[in-house]
Amino acid sequence: MTPIPILDRLSGLAGRYPVWLCDIWGVLHNGEVAYPEASEALCEFRKAGGTVILITNAPRPLDDVERQITSLGVAPAAYDSIVTSGDVTRALIDQVAGRGVYHLGPERDRSLFEGLAVRLVGLETATAVVCSGLFDDLVETPDDYGELLAAMRAKSLPMICANPDIIVERGSSLSYCAGALGAEYEKMGGKVAYAGKPKAPIYAAALSRVALLRGAPPNLHDVLAIGDGLKTDILGAHDFGIDALFVASGIHLDAGVGLTETSLRKLFENHPSRPVAAIERLTW
Repeated sequence: MTPIPILDRLSGLAGRYPVWLCDIWGVLHNGEVAYPEASEALCEFRKAGGTVILITNAPRPLDDVERQITSLGVAPAAYDSIVTSGDVTRALIDQVAGRGVYHLGPERDRSLFEGLAVRLVGLETATAVVCSGLFDDLVETPDDYGELLAAMRAKSLPMICANPDIIVERGSSLSYCAGALGAEYEKMGGKVAYAGKPKAPIYAAALSRVALLRGAPPNLHDVLAIGDGLKTDILGAHDFGIDALFVASGIHLDAGVGLTETSLRKLFENHPSRPVAAIERLTW
């Protein structure tokens, strides 16, 4: 297998890809604090004429995500717009308008339902489930949800998964996401509709935003996806037909090994898609 190039900075990619679709969690912040060099790199790219759309599997609307990342220290000048899995999820929820929906996830994600014609009900009367995450992702794991998922399966309830991520870094630890519960439900034979990466709708929404900002739809070969998730960022970019830059993180690479030619080869040798390059963290 041809080695995947390892970059020490982003500036060399600026002329090759005028549009960047950049992941947020794990790339611009770790759930607790922002990475200043990452914001600075995106700012410099935009100063050179590039367009940055933040594309995230956060299961909340754009405004909520923007407030959160600003509070963590992500620079507003680092991006042109944001497309969230939450916004795509709201379109899916609209398809069950008027029906009783069970919300599987933390209270902080309730903005997902604001202004939509659905009734939030208990599991016993629900006709669909919207999963935005674990109730308490600081301590719980998918193993805590076997009984609940089995009850959903017994009722043949369809699940809308608002965040396809399996796991994310939170500071120095890892937390499970809605995608982990979606995967377990599928193993039981449950039906799951995924709203964010790696599915096409979130990429289509991002490129529609680019077209509005730049005055014309971009050519796919002018677009670079940046992210740290193999099954979301890298696979999603590949399936949509755009190149990807892999950002090393504790999700896939052991902290004691780090980003090396050997660790990259092992990571991607059985993966269906490969990035055009890898980088330890975003720096200009």
